[in-house]
Amino acid sequence: QVQLVESGGGLVQAGGSLRLSCAASGRTFSSYVMGWFRQASAMEREFVAAISWSGGAIYYARSVKVRFTISRDNAKNTVYLQMNSLKPEDTAVYYCAAALYPPELPPREYDYWGQGTQVTVSS
Repeated sequence: QVQLVESGGGLVQAGGSLRLSCAASGRTFSSYVMGWFRQASAMEREFVAAISWSGGAIYYARSVKVRFTISRDNAKNTVYLQMNSLKPEDTAVYYCAAALYPPELPPREYDYWGQGTQVTVSS
């Protein structure tokens, strides 16, 4: 089992940047494919980005590609989401998720989820 704790959210003006972190408990972090999702108010949760075990494969939603960068540090059991050129439509609760040896990449299902961190982008 793994526990995920997100941090780094906050209020930022349009065009600004934020870096989200997701710290994972446990000793098998490198066994998980990690993902970031977001959910805006009254909207369904949507995929943002995913990164494979060693970082060799990375996937982005079209809406964030070029602006967002996902990375991971297996020695620190942490996955990051660097968000640049933020837009008001990026406002959402951001969740990290972990998938243990998923049969496909990016994973269709995730095994563990964090509690989320709020990102608000003002215009």
